[in-house]
Amino acid sequence: MAGKKKYVAYVATYTMGDHHGIKIFDVDMKNGRLQEKDQVEITNSSYITISHNEKFLYSITDFGVESYKIKEDGSLKFLNHAGINGMRGCYLSTDYEEHFLFVAGYHDGKITVLRLHKDGSVGEITDEIYLKGMGSVAERNFRPHASCVKMTRDNHYLMAADIGMDHVDVYRVNHETGKLKLVDVIRSEIDSAPRHIKMTKDGKFVYIVHEIKNYIDAYAYVEEDGNPYFTKVQNISTLNDYHAGGSAASALNFSADEKYLISSNAGDNSAVCYKINHKDGQLSKIFCLPISGDYPKDIALFPDNKHLVSLNHESGTMTFFTTDMEKGLIVMNGKEMKIASPNCIIFHAVTGE
Repeated sequence: MAGKKKYVAYVATYTMGDHHGIKIFDVDMKNGRLQEKDQVEITNSSYITISHNEKFLYSITDFGVESYKIKEDGSLKFLNHAGINGMRGCYLSTDYEEHFLFVAGYHDGKITVLRLHKDGSVGEITDEIYLKGMGSVAERNFRPHASCVKMTRDNHYLMAADIGMDHVDVYRVNHETGKLKLVDVIRSEIDSAPRHIKMTKDGKFVYIVHEIKNYIDAYAYVEEDGNPYFTKVQNISTLNDYHAGGSAASALNFSADEKYLISSNAGDNSAVCYKINHKDGQLSKIFCLPISGDYPKDIALFPDNKHLVSLNHESGTMTFFTTDMEKGLIVMNGKEMKIASPNCIIFHAVTGE
């Protein structure tokens, strides 16, 4: 294995009867499979994130957030717990200097900012923003729901997707006080439901997946005269023309080398993969194919892009596939793996045994 990276995968799950909400797997890169090596006791880990320096892992829990130190072998050492003064969050991320942790609250439409300490532990709340407004007075889309919070790569602005109000709020972050100031709004179509946001490492392009209308909007981003500007460059469906009705787009992830962007569709129960043109930010669809499970809540390519894993929330499984990007195919790779209510997966390179 000399010269080849070894990986672990962290999978966050809800915990009905099993108190271990984070499962840790060894990654078999050659065969495209996962083997459980450890688990962490935490309630209802609806989302996890790794700090940009890759030293710490943060998780949502019923009672706020928890922080962990990532050991050399990929196992986790509990650091601390912090409350968010609200209902359980659905998403969290850090800024690029690891000074702040941002939490999105779906249930109470709230963004919470917490200070991070150098040792990775979570400190006090520095700001709380309740999203405001009235949307389409139908189904759930009549009030704000924060579904995703991500910093721009220049570390100047926090983008917060409001899946209920059909827009992304853009806040300037005060890096001294940890306060947010609304400076822009990226507006989506009514009843489109922007769910997740990803930004390329070069900071030029932003992708927003929309749950209800099953498409991705691509934006070019620049900062001029101290203000952010987002220009739409593409709108592309996450589905085939012949899809199942009542579908909802869910996941949004880059491949490790950022050649590809991958998403998933509940209802249609499919994975969709795009090739990224890094010159203009546009996406070209490679495949949209079934994942042999119900509600692929998260989906990810293995770090070498040769395999794919789908986390099927409703069927309580992970399904594995071998990918052929040239032919635009995925082929089932072994049996499904049982795992109760999986929510998201992160691959992480490890240095030790």
